[in-house]
Amino acid sequence: MPVTCVVGLQWGDEAKGKIVDLLTEQHDIVVRYQGGSNAGHTVVFEGESYKLSLVPSGIFRPDVQCVVAGGVVMNPQSLLGEIDGLTERGIKVSDNLMVSDRAHVVFPWHMEEDRLIESRKTGEEAIGTTLRGIGPCYRDKVGRSFAVRMGDMYRPGFEQHIKDIVEAKRQILAGLGGGGADDMKLDADAIYKEYSGYAHRLKPYVTDTTAYLLNAVEADKRILFEGAQGALLDIDHGTFPYVTSSNSSGVGVSSGSGVPGRYLTKVVGILKAYTTRVGGGPFPTEQDNEIGQHIRDKGNEYGTVTKRPRRCGWFDAVAARYTARLSGVDVLSVMLLDVLSELPEIKVCTAYEIDGKRVTDFPSHVDDLRRVVPVYETLPGWQKDITGVRKMADLPQLACDYLQEISRVVGRPVAIASVGPDRTQTIMAE
Repeated sequence: MPVTCVVGLQWGDEAKGKIVDLLTEQHDIVVRYQGGSNAGHTVVFEGESYKLSLVPSGIFRPDVQCVVAGGVVMNPQSLLGEIDGLTERGIKVSDNLMVSDRAHVVFPWHMEEDRLIESRKTGEEAIGTTLRGIGPCYRDKVGRSFAVRMGDMYRPGFEQHIKDIVEAKRQILAGLGGGGADDMKLDADAIYKEYSGYAHRLKPYVTDTTAYLLNAVEADKRILFEGAQGALLDIDHGTFPYVTSSNSSGVGVSSGSGVPGRYLTKVVGILKAYTTRVGGGPFPTEQDNEIGQHIRDKGNEYGTVTKRPRRCGWFDAVAARYTARLSGVDVLSVMLLDVLSELPEIKVCTAYEIDGKRVTDFPSHVDDLRRVVPVYETLPGWQKDITGVRKMADLPQLACDYLQEISRVVGRPVAIASVGPDRTQTIMAE
């Protein structure tokens, strides 16, 4: 039975949610395995748009089980907000959502720590965090002493653990410039009461998802893993330090879900037909000009979660080839192809030059990435509206040529092309 992973191959925002939603009908279980409420997935169907951060994109198929695995860091308030919003719009959630008891919990001190650390950085040093406490929560997870998992909220020692953490965090946050320890607005009793309320409401969903998923793969269930962010933001293999705090490439599936990689049968790499980035860090093909603004306007390139305008540029095949190899990608899905339809010519970065030397391997150090000069290939644009096309054969030849070039330089076949946000605006290779 198929066990599939959908992973973004750029700096996130590749429209993974749409492909997960489409592939869900071929699977029994959809699993979100890393990240937190800093992620944003948008699913559009029947004229309605739904924005998700923690709930898996498979939630719109009532016969599919959705799982938030232990590799996710969980803001309970955010999750409940999504659940309530979906329920109000008639989407069934109660019977087909599971949350891992191993998932670590985001608390107010994480968000305050995020704000204070980011405020000390300026210019190129700023990472561009969403200030949702994701990084500090992952840091506490690794540090262990101040960590709280979902399952801990149902244990007798939860209240005392909160009090111990708050006492320590007040001192730590004061040292980061948050004022004196007595001035820090962290009330242990209030936090305990608030999070106990969240725990009570979420209790029907919280379970051992690792055991559930291991049983599922051994029972030959069809499982779809949904990545968040993108592979270039991977904590170990991305453009460090301008990355997220989890393994957002395909290598994170096993650690985040508890399912060994040997069970994966297919990896779908999601790419935009161009490249975008949010926050700090080098971006070799960025177009801080009229071209970049045209792409931003046509593609509505503003963050699902943050609403921040995304930086836009040409397709970077050096980066995409690297992440496709890193994530073990079998096929590509090229999204937002329609955004480029009005351009008379389109460029693809096929190599870098560093100090006059041409390279095709993605640099491992961010300082080298800052120095690269992109080497472009220029292709003619198709300059036709393609939003109504539903078959590859009906695309303009120049649009097909562009997809073929992406396939050639990335080294993987293009299996899907998206020409609009709706479910129906999706072309499958024949």
